[in-house]
Parts: sequence; structure tokens; C-alpha cells
Amino acid sequence: MSNVHHPAKRVGSDFYLRTDVVLIAQELLGKVLVTEINGVRTAGRITETEAYRAPDDRACHAYGNRRTARTEVMFQEGGRAYIYLCYGIHHLFNVVTAPADTAHAVLIRAVEPLEGLEAMHQRRKIPFNPLRQTPDPRLTTGPGALSQAMGLHSSQTGVSLILPDSLVWIEEETLVTPREIVSGPRIGVDYSGECATWPWRFWVKNTPFVKK
Repeated sequence: MSNVHHPAKRVGSDFYLRTDVVLIAQELLGKVLVTEINGVRTAGRITETEAYRAPDDRACHAYGNRRTARTEVMFQEGGRAYIYLCYGIHHLFNVVTAPADTAHAVLIRAVEPLEGLEAMHQRRKIPFNPLRQTPDPRLTTGPGALSQAMGLHSSQTGVSLILPDSLVWIEEETLVTPREIVSGPRIGVDYSGECATWPWRFWVKNTPFVKK
């Protein structure tokens, strides 16, 4: 995949409203996550995702259709951001999918930086070298890192990914073929019994922008 990005058509509601969250997690690979916050635009190609599905997935925050102040956004119709605070430190960005009252979401775990690299470095407190040929994988590898780099915060949970004035959205871009996708168990869900073994983490082969 090249690291050149030309603004493209936004992903529409039809994509998010489907019920197969595992398929959506794979199809998000190669698409471009874009934020425009306080006039600063950043963009990165999605390289790693994880699927979560209520009510049967014990690793899902809405397991058993549990509705709380935090998970309520997962029960809204697909095409919204679900951003929660993890360990009191990391803000993790998820894409809500499926029709209303079906709590499915895809965690975006890593992106390849394409636009706004200087802003990303400032937010991540990593020195910026404009002469560097390829982006630093530390910038946006890992869900907490990418949210920080792209200005995403739990206070923005529930925002639309579809409306024209959204501060965050996803654009169509490179089509990633099934042969370029690797799958394995999700990370950090050991508490979820047999669900911990489900191969619902997906990443693009041969990219440094994947959590090792």
C-alpha cells in the first residue's frame, strides 16, 4: 500500500448498518480514518482492527446486552464513534456498527499516518523530523497511540462518522484483498473465557503499523 492519500468519498451509513461486524472489521482495513479538530486535519490508513459483538461475546462491553452510560452509544445505529477511557489513560476509538439496539463495534488498533504528521508528533510528544522518509510507527501503532495522535478523546464518544460536519470520519481508499489480511486472537481479553480465542483481530500483512 502506498503512503499517498488523496481525499476520497466518505464511507456511508449502508456500510456501518450491516450486521456482520467480523466482516466489517476486515473491510475497514485499507480505509482512511480522518479527523479535523480545531482546524487541524490528520489522516491515517487503517492497518489493524478488532471486532466485538453483543450479546454473546464476553469480551464486548455490552456482553449480555448490558446497557450502561458508557455502552449506550453501542446500542445506537451504526456510523458513530464509541470512544472510551482504558486504564484511566488511553482513549480507545471504536466504530459502532449494525442497526439500533444491536451493540456491535470495531476497535481501530493502528493506522499508517498519511496527513498531519507534525500535529501527530506534537500530540504524541515525539520529536518531528520533516526529512524522515517514512512515518515513525510509534506515532499511531496501538489504539491509545492512534487516538492521541489523531486528537480523539472519550469526550467525543457518540459523534457521527457520517454527517458532513463530523470531526471524525472514514474515507474509501485502498482495497485490501483477503490474501493481505492476517487474523488472530484479540489482545487483552484473557478474562473472556473461550471468546479470548476467537480470531477476531485483523491486520494487514507486511506493514510496520501493527502492534507486535
